Amino acid sequence: MRTAVLSAKCIKGSSTEIFCNLLNWRVCPPLISVWRRVSKRYVCIWLSISNIISLSFSLSLSVPPLLAVNPTMAISKIAFLALIALSGLCGLASATYKVGVGRADITGPPVEINFMGYANIKQVGRGIHTRVFARAFVVEDEKGNRVAFVSADAGMMGYGLKREVIKRLQARYGNLYHTDNVAISGTHTHGAPGGFLMHLLYDISILGFVPQTFEVMAQGLYLCIKRATDNLVDGRIFLSKTTVLNVNINRSPTSYLRNPEEERAQYEHDTDKTLTQLRFVDLENNLLGAFNWYAVHATSMNNTNRLVTSDNVGYAALLLEKEYNPNKMPGKGKFVGAFCSSNLGDVSPNIMGPKCSISGNECDLLTSRCPAGEGECFASGPGRDMVESTQILGQRLADAALGLLNEQSQESTAREVTGDVRFIHQFVDMPNYNGSAYNPLSRKIDKIRGCQPAMGYSFAAGTTDGPGAFSFEQGTTTDNPMWNFVRDFIATPTQEDIKCHEPKPILLATGRATFPYEWQPKIVSDQLLKIGDVIIAAVPCEFTTMAGRRLRNQIRAAASAAGGLDTEVIIAGLTNIYTSYTVTPEEYQAQRYEAASTIFGPHTHSIYMDVFERLTKALMRNETVEPGPSPPYMNDVMLSLNTGVLFDGHPINTDFGYVKTQPEKEYGINDTVKVTYISGNPRNNLFTEKTYFTVERKINEDRWKVAYTDASWETKMIWHRTNTILGFSDLEIYWNISPQTLPGVYRIRHSGEYKYILGGKYPYEGLSHSFTVKED
Repeated sequence: MRTAVLSAKCIKGSSTEIFCNLLNWRVCPPLISVWRRVSKRYVCIWLSISNIISLSFSLSLSVPPLLAVNPTMAISKIAFLALIALSGLCGLASATYKVGVGRADITGPPVEINFMGYANIKQVGRGIHTRVFARAFVVEDEKGNRVAFVSADAGMMGYGLKREVIKRLQARYGNLYHTDNVAISGTHTHGAPGGFLMHLLYDISILGFVPQTFEVMAQGLYLCIKRATDNLVDGRIFLSKTTVLNVNINRSPTSYLRNPEEERAQYEHDTDKTLTQLRFVDLENNLLGAFNWYAVHATSMNNTNRLVTSDNVGYAALLLEKEYNPNKMPGKGKFVGAFCSSNLGDVSPNIMGPKCSISGNECDLLTSRCPAGEGECFASGPGRDMVESTQILGQRLADAALGLLNEQSQESTAREVTGDVRFIHQFVDMPNYNGSAYNPLSRKIDKIRGCQPAMGYSFAAGTTDGPGAFSFEQGTTTDNPMWNFVRDFIATPTQEDIKCHEPKPILLATGRATFPYEWQPKIVSDQLLKIGDVIIAAVPCEFTTMAGRRLRNQIRAAASAAGGLDTEVIIAGLTNIYTSYTVTPEEYQAQRYEAASTIFGPHTHSIYMDVFERLTKALMRNETVEPGPSPPYMNDVMLSLNTGVLFDGHPINTDFGYVKTQPEKEYGINDTVKVTYISGNPRNNLFTEKTYFTVERKINEDRWKVAYTDASWETKMIWHRTNTILGFSDLEIYWNISPQTLPGVYRIRHSGEYKYILGGKYPYEGLSHSFTVKED
């Protein structure tokens, strides 16, 4: 029997137990046992009623004599006993849910496939720094209402992928999970393989759809929800918040300044600095997991990176999980810790700000351009390089989350989440949306409508986290005949499109492009998950700071108006389907990168405000809404220019797994070990939930223990094609010996598969010589 309200204090050590003992009831111990085995709520209610009955019986015997002797004492006793009886209902305001957490590996092909995020065709994978994971929580209330939320180390989420995950879940669980109660969000790392979004514009720099990426992600997303489901236990949820400085800056500050002064005056910073945490515990207060939302781009690793990485928020998750899963390898252990995306649209982790890459001078604030000869406008920091910056920011985020989890910390201000679980979802046809909304520019109620998807000129300029190509500049509001000619060759916007998107000059009329299939979505997924007094707003894009603040306020006000409930609203970005950016109407006028990438025109944010207000009111009133038109099914029309592995070869007199470069005999702390193997192509086997190599420490003559894997921060795996015609390749494994490394004897083992020229894949293994790590 599920329980939804009650803490253990209602029985153990409570007035109910005291009352039982005072009356010397023999039935009390069995009832306490039933409490633990069946339902705390109903046992407590039964005992409270029993208290009242017994109170009446007790009073009938004791009150007359007392009244005769001392009326004041009798009244005091009545009041005292009544208080004891009523306090038996003490736990009914607390909440117990079914809660479960899970994690799964979603690392795609680490080599020869372009990464998703920077749209840089040169950013082709060459190996692994850290594996990427999907992390899920499942919550169910006493009525069986259930929601599942997933944070995936991915650039974003595509609806084709979510549809496949739901299909696999329903094959196992029936209709327990469906589109409405499952939300899948991307952390926005720009260092993971692409080719899974199924819209041409987002997959074109990946050279099309990549089935191997899609499959490993679909299975991993399914598996993390399955594991969370399998791990469901009676538990409780706590919410806490803290301020985290020195992690993010606004990369479009001039656009932010276009928002009304009186609105900006309500906030201390031009980015959100609050980290919001949901903590999941069982009824014995054992920690199960912690999900943290913070607004920052996962772009500490810039577009020169070629190794799979979960970036700053992913490293924070690894640190958090390491703290509560001691002696476990990364990606293993019961505790699940996640850092999820929020309204990060204009938020950069490169807190030293943008500088000209050659001269070091400041970039132009409006255009993010540098004078000729001074290089590109690049933001960086706080470290000396992108790896150190990732490490520093990840540590700061992890420290903040750990502070909230540590009950002795001054940062710990957790409150329990109580109330029922609800969800609501609707597909919205954005280009055909018509409504009305308050216009902050004109300060009047205006009619609003969506536009056909289109990207502006400043989209091609890129950002200070990753500059674009050619001579495009941010803040461009005029077009160019040459680029218009290129645009029209692909798809010509109508005059209505041009008018609809003003002041954005259209560079790509993606809504009019249909070959070979849709370039960008037209139908979006809007969703709310309610867990007690917490509402998670799942948005299908990257909201900027002020766009997110307005949406949070709107949802909070709508929830209060419709249900009288004061709610905590969390924005979960890049969820369920990806539609680029959403800026405020004021920011849209500036036409920096984020505005140029707001694909449904100047009213995009107003439409979302309208839709989410309506969904919030329906959610609070337990009303249903029309599901809306489903996004098109496009799995059968996907195209790809990526080729598979043809075959692998090795030089004469060697074999796969042969160690070309052996380690030195001895190393010290902070040294780096390098071992090189003759290898097959890593795409032959992704070693999902496993590892391409292990760093092993000698325990005794017969036993070695795994100390590090390819998911560890301290290691890197880099693959090189040494001869394309003959299929030769090498695999380099690097291990940076950290100060936490135990001294002793170590070795490195590599596992792989090679593809035979006549067909078939076969496993191989290579083992280095042993070497010593000496004490510092």
